Amino acid sequence: MAAILIVPGYQNSGPGHWQSLWEGSLRDAKRVEMPNWDFPHKVDWVEALDEAIAGCTEPPILVGHSLGCLAIVHWAKDHDREIRGALLAAPSDVERPDVLPVLRSFAPIPRQRLPFQSILAASSDDPFLTPARAHILASDWGARLVDLGPCGHLNLASGHGPWPRGEGLLADIL
Repeated sequence: MAAILIVPGYQNSGPGHWQSLWEGSLRDAKRVEMPNWDFPHKVDWVEALDEAIAGCTEPPILVGHSLGCLAIVHWAKDHDREIRGALLAAPSDVERPDVLPVLRSFAPIPRQRLPFQSILAASSDDPFLTPARAHILASDWGARLVDLGPCGHLNLASGHGPWPRGEGLLADIL
């Protein structure tokens, strides 16, 4: 099985979050440790992601959530390592006018096609990504868009500890 790199978003994914559960249950899963979870900076996060990818013995699968998805697409813009695929769950739209100032270094969002297969999983009522923006980003990135219906930001606050549908999407990449 390919290595699975878990790429959480702003403030990390705590205990009980689906990413933490996957890290604990999937044999080849490993969390990418970012330099600062509370004050993220794009350059630092992309560098940490590149180091984690470089440490894999085979092309990994990237599993991003929220701001972690943007670290992945920024990484893909400037790096050329082989990736098996990516699950981009609930990317955060950092180009929104109401985005937290601490997240602004991740704007503008790269818009080029990703050089690996990807799935963008989006909720129809995510407070950080409208359905229209999800469609645009999926199209730009060449990602298969999966509309999950109304299920919030795919985090603990929206009831996503275990996320069986996400496991199915990961299986599609595997």
